[in-house]
Amino acid sequence: MHIIIGIIGIATAAYFLVMRARHGAEMATELMDVAQDVASAARRFGFRRRQNMHPVESIDDINVAIGALGTAFIALDDLPTQEGRAQLDVALRKHLNLDGPAAQELEVLGQWLVEQCNGPTPAVPRLAKRLRTLGGADAFTPLMRVIQTSATPPLSTRQSEALDDIKRAFRLQ
Repeated sequence: MHIIIGIIGIATAAYFLVMRARHGAEMATELMDVAQDVASAARRFGFRRRQNMHPVESIDDINVAIGALGTAFIALDDLPTQEGRAQLDVALRKHLNLDGPAAQELEVLGQWLVEQCNGPTPAVPRLAKRLRTLGGADAFTPLMRVIQTSATPPLSTRQSEALDDIKRAFRLQ
């Protein structure tokens, strides 16, 4: 009897280990897919990360900076919804003259840049400063159009503070 219980225990342990290995392989595949998405988005917009420099400082395209700022602004909402992300997609297409796949890739690249800044709160001032450096005061108008189109009122406290950070970066306050 104890031999049968031992065999059942070994079979259970083997099954458990096989299932964990299978889930680990699935997670690794998903991570590789995400990395490929970010890499293809970066390639599409000509983004190249420079050595010894924060990724935000490597941005050379105004649209990338605006897309990342829009992504960060939406993420500042207390509970960003799928509807808010869809509105951001529409705003990027409309105000930056992008097609559907380009807008989605810009959102993926923007999300990666926000994560490199350790979240949306520190990303907003850093991205706004970089956008002002790239486009000057002329970049403020398309940014605000994207934010106004994608934000759902009422704005959260963090979003209101982010608008103040953007105004400071563009020296409007």
